[in-house]
Amino acid sequence: MSTPDTETDTPTPDENGEVPVWDPLVRIGHWVLVGGFLIAYLTEGEPEAVHVWAGYAVALTVAIRVVWGFIGPRHALFADFVRSPITAARYLKDELTGSARRFIGHNPAGGLMAVALLVCLAGTAWTGMGLYAVEEGKGPLAGMVSQQQAGLELAVVSPAMADDDEHEYGAREDHGKSHGEGEEVWEEWHEVFANLTLALMVLHILGVMVSSTTHKENLVQSMITGRKRA
Repeated sequence: MSTPDTETDTPTPDENGEVPVWDPLVRIGHWVLVGGFLIAYLTEGEPEAVHVWAGYAVALTVAIRVVWGFIGPRHALFADFVRSPITAARYLKDELTGSARRFIGHNPAGGLMAVALLVCLAGTAWTGMGLYAVEEGKGPLAGMVSQQQAGLELAVVSPAMADDDEHEYGAREDHGKSHGEGEEVWEEWHEVFANLTLALMVLHILGVMVSSTTHKENLVQSMITGRKRA
C-alpha cells in the first residue's frame, strides 16, 4: 500500500501553515494508553485497585481505538497507515540516511509500531484480567476462568473417587497444583506482554525523536494539538 507525496484532500493550511491531523479521540486515547500503561507497570499490583483500574482504562481505550480505526476520520483509519513490514523497513532505511519522505499521518514505520503497540497492550490487558480472575475471582474474565476451573475439577475428581478419602485427598491436591499452574501461566504471559510493550514504547520514543529531527517538526506537540505543518 502506498501513499502519494501530495495528499490532494489535505485541508487548507491555517495562518501558521498547519493543518488538522489527529482528532481528539486519537489524541486523548494516545495519552490515556501512555499514562494507564505506565501507572499499571510501575505499581506492579500495589495498590491493587490502582493497578486494576489503570488496566481497565487501557483495555477500554484499545477497544475504542480499534473501532475508531475503521470508522474514524482519515488519519485515524488503519487503511491510511497500515503498510507491509517491507515498506516499513524501506522507510526506516531512508530515515537513517535522512532521505525519508514526510507523511502527514503515520509514516510506514510509525503505523506498524502503532499496530504492534495496540496488539501488545491488548495482550497485556487480557492476561492481566485473566490473572485477576484466577487470583481474586473478580473482573470481566472471572466467569470464564471459573468455568475452566470447574471443568478441570470435574476432570480431576471423578464420581467413582467421591467415596474414597485417599483418592479424594489426592484429587484435591492435584486440583490445587493445576490451579497454581494455571495462575503461573497467566502471570508469565502477563509479564511477557507488559515487558514487550515497554520495549516497543522505548523504540517508539526513539523513532519519534529521529523523525522529528529528520523532518524538523515536533511530533509530540502535534499529538497534543492535533496539528502538523502542511
